Amino acid sequence: GFAVPKKHQDKAVKIDFHGQPVEIKHGTVVLAAVASSTNTSNHDVMIGAGLVAKKAWELGLERAMKRYRGERVRLSSSSLEKVKPWVKTSLTPGSVVASEYLKHSGLQDYLNLQGFHIAAYGCATCVGNSGDLDKSISAAILENDVVAVAVLSANRNFEGRVHPLTRANYLASPPLVVAYALAGTVDIDFQKEPIGIGKGGQEVYLSDIWPTNEDIEQLVKSSVQPHMFKKTYESIMQCNKRWNALTVPEEALYPWDPSSTYIRSPPYFEGMSMSPPGPPKVKDAYCLLKFGDLITTDHISYSGSIPEDSPAAKYLRSCGVDQKKFSSYGGRRGNNEVVVRGAFANLRIVNKLMDGKVGPKTVHFPSGETLDIFDAAMRYKSEGHDTIIIAGAEYGSGSSRDSAAKGPMLLGVKAVIAVSFERIHRSNLVGMGIIPLCFKPGEDAESLGLTGHERYTIHLPTSIDDIQPGQDVTVTTNNGRSFTCTLRLDTAVRTLELAYFNHGGILPYIIRNQLAGPPR
Repeated sequence: GFAVPKKHQDKAVKIDFHGQPVEIKHGTVVLAAVASSTNTSNHDVMIGAGLVAKKAWELGLERAMKRYRGERVRLSSSSLEKVKPWVKTSLTPGSVVASEYLKHSGLQDYLNLQGFHIAAYGCATCVGNSGDLDKSISAAILENDVVAVAVLSANRNFEGRVHPLTRANYLASPPLVVAYALAGTVDIDFQKEPIGIGKGGQEVYLSDIWPTNEDIEQLVKSSVQPHMFKKTYESIMQCNKRWNALTVPEEALYPWDPSSTYIRSPPYFEGMSMSPPGPPKVKDAYCLLKFGDLITTDHISYSGSIPEDSPAAKYLRSCGVDQKKFSSYGGRRGNNEVVVRGAFANLRIVNKLMDGKVGPKTVHFPSGETLDIFDAAMRYKSEGHDTIIIAGAEYGSGSSRDSAAKGPMLLGVKAVIAVSFERIHRSNLVGMGIIPLCFKPGEDAESLGLTGHERYTIHLPTSIDDIQPGQDVTVTTNNGRSFTCTLRLDTAVRTLELAYFNHGGILPYIIRNQLAGPPR
């Protein structure tokens, strides 16, 4: 599934991991995380994960911790077969209650011994906040194009979301996350192959460490107590001293702080008049990006850490923010300057205009330069050029985050022409004034001979009264091509979505109607 030629599929990269010889291969697990999404609210699977850790330890599959140059590095206390030291592990429950019953049952001690310390409460690895891998592991992956793996108990595994260096990301229950961390690879048949070698040189299989339903039920009954929930949630408004120490403004309206790099007054109403602008006009637009299928909202609006050489990093440095405080794109999504620079910033994104090169770059056609997507978009805007995006099937799949529509709008994108859209993302594009168009069935950019190097004009009626949901729209290019698309204004509440479109998006629509009275 990753286009690795058969002759290279068994390639092993030998590295020195803090004094120990380690082999990194395709399928090697480098991240294993029990994260808050979905599973940590299920006490059965959390207890199950603790029991897997406990049974593995008792049979001699262990993970010892040692300090190395000020960092916590997982090193084997004896045989390398007993531990996979390269796996970065973490436990981030969604509730303090989970840590209470794990502690009460004694299982947190065994999770700690296997490297699954409580690192935080929340999404963490699931939204790309796992932190850096060890430098030797990162170098081995990058220099040898290794398909490294993350295994996590969460609900999102889109490419590039979990970590820029884990091309393969698999969702699993918390007990399986612990098991794969011990195995160190997903290239294993748990029914036939041992996870490792335990005490006395005995092979240890998954079946040897997997708890029974009775094991889990017994510990749930004795350790998951009602008073834990009551105690935790009774004090939830008092237990965070830093939060409670924040000054609360008395103003009815939010007092925007112009120096804040987290929350800024958005630009969505700048230059707005009381008269709706009408349907957008797109003439001689350049193609900013050309995509294949399954571009997710994690490609469009990346949530992970902010790389030091990215446009967002340059902006934050200009504001006096140290690199160690960059945080993540998701954490700074209340700042439109980060939202626009984070649009299409996923390090695994594949823009077909880049001839196979992976990463957030594109071509600025008037100059022929290869630029960061943000820089190219800003140059197009400064030159007075419209831009569009061409995409394949299921454009906008994944989390229905509004920033995946806000980011492209701030970049100056006027339309997206795709084979198909994810339902909510299509609606969000309309809500931000971006035209969603679909190729006709059986057609796409390739079948129509569209390279993305053309300039595009979208022939929409100039009056909203002449636009119908789902109507045909002609698109022409500067090299003489012409094709027909379907206008994806297709909500059941026809007049409302058309009204958003007429007003340039849902936000101007709301403000104009707030000021003018109820909509007519």
